[in-house]
Amino acid sequence: MKRARPTEHVVGLDVGTTKICAVIARPAAAGGLDVVGVGTAPSRGLRRGVVVNIDSTVEAIKAAVAEAEQMAGVEVAGVYAGVAGGHIKGVNSRGVVAVSGKDREVSEADVERVVEAARAINLPQDREIIHVLPQNFTVDDGDGVREPVGMSGVRLEVEVHIVTAAVTSVQNVVRSVNRAGLAVHDVVLEPLASAEAVLHEDEKELGVLVIDIGGGTTDLALLRGGAVWHTAILPLGGDHITNDIAIGLRTPMADAEDLKKRYGCALTALVPAEETVDVPSVGGRKPRQLSRQVLSEIIQPRVEEIFTLVARELGRAGFQDAATAGVVVTGGTALMEGVVELAEAVFDQPVRRGVPRGVGGLADVVGSPVYATAVGLAAGGARARAQGEAGVAAGGGLGGLLRRVAAFFSDIF
Repeated sequence: MKRARPTEHVVGLDVGTTKICAVIARPAAAGGLDVVGVGTAPSRGLRRGVVVNIDSTVEAIKAAVAEAEQMAGVEVAGVYAGVAGGHIKGVNSRGVVAVSGKDREVSEADVERVVEAARAINLPQDREIIHVLPQNFTVDDGDGVREPVGMSGVRLEVEVHIVTAAVTSVQNVVRSVNRAGLAVHDVVLEPLASAEAVLHEDEKELGVLVIDIGGGTTDLALLRGGAVWHTAILPLGGDHITNDIAIGLRTPMADAEDLKKRYGCALTALVPAEETVDVPSVGGRKPRQLSRQVLSEIIQPRVEEIFTLVARELGRAGFQDAATAGVVVTGGTALMEGVVELAEAVFDQPVRRGVPRGVGGLADVVGSPVYATAVGLAAGGARARAQGEAGVAAGGGLGGLLRRVAAFFSDIF
């Protein structure tokens, strides 16, 4: 078998609370991505999106990447890793500079300076900036500018969304990947990666809320006018639903997870009254037969709580009416029956289930909300790499800072 050069491939690594997922992809000739390898492994070293056991995390990363490598027939050297967890904080900031170029023409250096001014926020020593995402530029009195380079003016402003994280939490993810024998090209906030994978361009423009319900966390990102305006990570997820089932039905955790996946429904009204499920008992007792509606009555309040907390988070940030195009729910929990209908009831907006789009190759394998983050990480990585090569070919082009700023979601901003 001919082994492709590692540089042709890009790897997205979703380091999640319940699973580690690796997606190997390569740029397709007609644009987009061809997925050539997928690997997953149970994750036992994370809690609520944060690494709590490096050894377990390293083993899971090795297993997931090895499975993806075997499927793709290539060996990979580096990954784009996703980060989440309650330590993540997003804040909007603004920067202003005077245009310095001759003829008062905005240059790339001016853009770099204004973004640098916007990122000058007070940060405790234990936190670092992982993303600076431009929302729009203002040249003199003309606002809503996407690309200011070449325009004439004396004053340049920018609005940005800054994502910060706990230094140690990011370091532990990077260290785990490094100890698995891989380099980390970049770390990316997971809801941004999910948005990259599942959203349509018109949704990003009009205003859309992405809710990624994972195992340990629920990640959200609000996009409007093609830019990111709000991000947050809530420490609640599918594991909490499983825990509720285990306690409510007095059944082992593994069986509770199985019941949730096979028979779970987030809206009791959708479950026929006559349907029953066999519930394993603890301590060697006999299994019991219960109405499936009882299972749903345990699940619905928890899913409703997750959506209510998301709505409250948006309201707190002042964006309760910003998602004009509605809501997209993704992540493993989005597969559950009734989740979309319950979300529509809570948000009073159209809701759809988000699956990775615009990918070829093993599209049928990754065509599930479970793979949204990993596919988005690969897509963002492929774009960042293409941009970096274009910058080098153009003799440097954008400076290092701006290239990092624009590396992810560059085509949106």
